[in-house]
Amino acid sequence: MESAINKVVLSGFAGADAEVKILSGNQKLARVNLAVNEYYKNFQGEEVKKTQWITLVFWNAKAELAEVQIKKGTRLTVEGKIQTGSYEAKDGTKRYTTEVVVNELAIKEIELVN
Repeated sequence: MESAINKVVLSGFAGADAEVKILSGNQKLARVNLAVNEYYKNFQGEEVKKTQWITLVFWNAKAELAEVQIKKGTRLTVEGKIQTGSYEAKDGTKRYTTEVVVNELAIKEIELVN
């Protein structure tokens, strides 16, 4: 059987503080939306900034780290795997999700200058 690789590396900024939940079995889950900016020139030669929002998922010890250290605007570099899923919304429609389950995390302190 041919092997496949599910690995992604992202670098960007946290859109908000980490949201943390305690699940059954005392498991801890944290989620953070990561803003990843891409710059390119359009047909008119103008520079355009495009922001992709990607949901990051942290489990247990990494969730505890995320809870303490990830605040809005924190620069993050993560390595993880893409995970997809679906659920039924309150209105009965089927919704799809794509998240990155984080395996490795690097946090860089950014000094803000006014």
